[in-house]
Amino acid sequence: MDEMLPSWNDGAAKRAVVEFVRRVTSPGDGYLAPAARVAVFDNDGTLWVEQPLPVQLDFIFRALAAAGRRDSSLAEKQPYKAILEQDHDFFAAVGQQRPDAIMALEEALARNWHGATPGEFDAEVLRYLDGAKSERFGVPYTELVYKPMLELFDLLRSCEFRIFVCSGGGRDFMRVIAEDAWGLNREEVIGTAAQYEYRDGELYRTDKVLGGIALGPGKPEHIFATTGRMPAFAGGNADVDIEMLECATFAMLLVHDDEEREFAYTAAAEKSVEEAKRQGWTLVSIVNDWKVVF
Repeated sequence: MDEMLPSWNDGAAKRAVVEFVRRVTSPGDGYLAPAARVAVFDNDGTLWVEQPLPVQLDFIFRALAAAGRRDSSLAEKQPYKAILEQDHDFFAAVGQQRPDAIMALEEALARNWHGATPGEFDAEVLRYLDGAKSERFGVPYTELVYKPMLELFDLLRSCEFRIFVCSGGGRDFMRVIAEDAWGLNREEVIGTAAQYEYRDGELYRTDKVLGGIALGPGKPEHIFATTGRMPAFAGGNADVDIEMLECATFAMLLVHDDEEREFAYTAAAEKSVEEAKRQGWTLVSIVNDWKVVF
């Protein structure tokens, strides 16, 4: 198994991952039948970069700012007003993934694309991704997926794990990139989503959010609703991932501490590091545990 993680340095984190996978797939104490081998991962900051702004938030901010400029009545409503006025308090709340701020964005997102078909929404996401690039790295965001995490996906697949991405971000945005970026099927993406209605042979987005946001306790709730199980393996990087990590048999927390190759930051992750130490989760240091990042 070690050879399947070539971008990982030999160390405690890699050993913990390999030992867990070996234990649950080998006959004896700790064995899990393939049906129970569910692995779930956060997206932003766990599978690809989330600095200086999570990719999907950039997409949403641009779309809502454009809507506010088109319709003056929206410009005085939140979150349009905060976005147009560059309200730093609101941006800070979003950056910390505070549920109230994220819910306001998701509700505005649902209203903005109310009546759109899945194909129309997918096309808009693809247009954004085709034109958007990271200011720091100068490449499309889809090229900033973490290579060590893709290797971990390959290891888990080889051992009959079913892999899901669970994010507070919009499920349908992530589904657009799931197959090319992660090698996952669209149905293996869990996240906050708009409700749909079917009429006249077509699906249309409504202006309602389906089942609440997938943040904090919402993550295990959405995971169980999709898989019917609690995860055997979970990976995250922030405070909003704590509940998802604590409900898993094995929890892995990614620590962003590599300013040279990626970013170094602790905002909205302080509690999760404390919980990792208290509960014995595996801490993965980018600077120490990864030979390469992208």
